[in-house]
Amino acid sequence: MENNVLTKKEIAESFSKGKFDITFPYLAEGVTWRIVGDKELVGKSEVISNCQKASDYFNLVQTIFTTEEVIKDHNKVVIKGSGEFIRHGERVNLIAACDVYEFNDNNELASISSYCIQDK
Repeated sequence: MENNVLTKKEIAESFSKGKFDITFPYLAEGVTWRIVGDKELVGKSEVISNCQKASDYFNLVQTIFTTEEVIKDHNKVVIKGSGEFIRHGERVNLIAACDVYEFNDNNELASISSYCIQDK
């Protein structure tokens, strides 16, 4: 991270790993986050609010985020991975995920599409 400016890849990887706070400065005002099959969030404040709720949950469990693949092409980054959530030594959830990030020409995160599938 040169001069504390994150690359598009670093922003996407941080968001996918639940390190939301460091990505907030890179969110466009009109950012959209579509969590497929669940909800769509519109605007920076709505996305940040949802991130804070997710962070609250992450603080209640042990989280293991695994990145399996990263694909970057100009203004898009795709992250494929998984998230495992453990409480009291037992797995409470395992999610297979793919996040598609689209950036505008100002290096701001303009659109996120998250595909999360609960592994049984």
